[in-house]
Amino acid sequence: MHLRWYAMLLAVILCAGCDGTRPDGTAALKNNSDVYYDDELGKFVPPVVLETVGAVTPNAVFANGETLENNVHTRWAEERLGIRIRYKWTIQDTNGSYGNKLRIELAKGTLPDIVTTREAEVVQELIDSGQFAEVGGLFDRYASPTWKAAMREDPAAWDSLTRAGGKYAIPILDYEYNSDPVLWIRSDWLDKLHLDKPRTMEELERVITAFTEQDPDGNGLKDTYGLTISFAHGANTWMADSSWIFGSFGVVPKQWNRTNNGLLAYGSIQPGVKDALRLLKSWIAKGYVPAESQWYDETKAAQLFVSGKAGIVAGPYWMNGWPLSELTKANPNAKYEAIQIPSGASDIVLRRGTLPVNGAILINKKMKHPEIFFKYQNYLFDYYATSKGEFQYGLAEGYDWIVKDGKPTIAPEDLPQGGIRVASYTLTFDGARIPSQVVKELPGGVAQVLLSQRDASRKDEFTGPPTRTMKTNWELIQKLEQKSFEAILFGDSSADEFDAFVKLWFEYGGDLITNEVNDWYRFSK
Repeated sequence: MHLRWYAMLLAVILCAGCDGTRPDGTAALKNNSDVYYDDELGKFVPPVVLETVGAVTPNAVFANGETLENNVHTRWAEERLGIRIRYKWTIQDTNGSYGNKLRIELAKGTLPDIVTTREAEVVQELIDSGQFAEVGGLFDRYASPTWKAAMREDPAAWDSLTRAGGKYAIPILDYEYNSDPVLWIRSDWLDKLHLDKPRTMEELERVITAFTEQDPDGNGLKDTYGLTISFAHGANTWMADSSWIFGSFGVVPKQWNRTNNGLLAYGSIQPGVKDALRLLKSWIAKGYVPAESQWYDETKAAQLFVSGKAGIVAGPYWMNGWPLSELTKANPNAKYEAIQIPSGASDIVLRRGTLPVNGAILINKKMKHPEIFFKYQNYLFDYYATSKGEFQYGLAEGYDWIVKDGKPTIAPEDLPQGGIRVASYTLTFDGARIPSQVVKELPGGVAQVLLSQRDASRKDEFTGPPTRTMKTNWELIQKLEQKSFEAILFGDSSADEFDAFVKLWFEYGGDLITNEVNDWYRFSK
């Protein structure tokens, strides 16, 4: 009996931890004896390191003494989750410097555990390098039910990140309609000039003519524009967009749209584009739109509206907070509002639509414990994306929310520095977003305008990875498109030169790419 009792005791000692616990009571993550997550404490004990890299954007705002490497969020991650976020390097992100740095480190094979980026081309290069893990199985195993449910809202989010059935990056989810444009218009200028809100493109032309020629700012100078657009990245972009002008002629440029025959066709080569180019060229020639729009990026173009020199700009619902609020800060008498996109002939209204994705997360094959990242992101989805628990009002009290007069508030005028966007400190740029939760983010008036034209939104129907010919020819074809449109809009070429562009588009590989895109489309459906 004594020997039997001793053998049983020895077996108990040897099996300590077989149920996922250590002798000290902390829970061990499965198959990882050197990393322990304490379920009771809800954190890793002792703390673990999660290595990443980061970009500091030009408009980043930090509290005094804080940086991307050391701030209220990194301290929270260690204290709450036992995760020490360590940046292998950070870089000021200007003119693609972050993407270029990633390419250099990729060539050297020195990238960290986790890489996140919003640059679609860089994502594809990282995936094709073979240095990153297949993440579909990891996501199925470790992602929380909340995160999985959010991902199921639009399964196409995975398409461009898939290779031979495997998923090699996790899409960073965004809100629905997050970059679908409405028109922002100076309503005080409308009132001053006794104009109604334009409902058709003809009415719009009368408004932008008046905004340009009738001194709406009252300074006695002819120094205003009816409309500001960004064309540095083409006619389909996230702010100061002009896709809706083309949409009034039944086309959405720079994306693949489904046609009546059920196949995909590239928007920028459709006949309606010629008519849109002709109209826009006339507006530029008459001074309704700045001739410098050829070089304006999205922020620069929007700045014309913010500085009071343009009366209309197209862009997403969130422009109401940034950058348009700067207009009324500088000029409290200024007024603007969101209106519907005017219709073209036969009441046609189309605009760019957006997949609810804003980047990707890649996990290095060398990362020993990828589940550490999932613990971090799961918490943000379970609490921040759903506004529960400690994140009911925001990510950090005193930064993106405070208590004033006994009540929580996120009003910028009440917050230090006008509010510090802690979500931008997170590994995924926005914390965590559930696409369908966009409704809770929409200001009332803007929501009605945006959602009233939801049927006008056209998402890019080609969501797969670059095709074979795209990898070799697409950059050249894109440059051909940009230069051809610039020559028509801002140069001496007429809209009739569009036909020559289309011919070259096919000769440069557009015919092969169209076939490959449709092969993918048939297979994906």
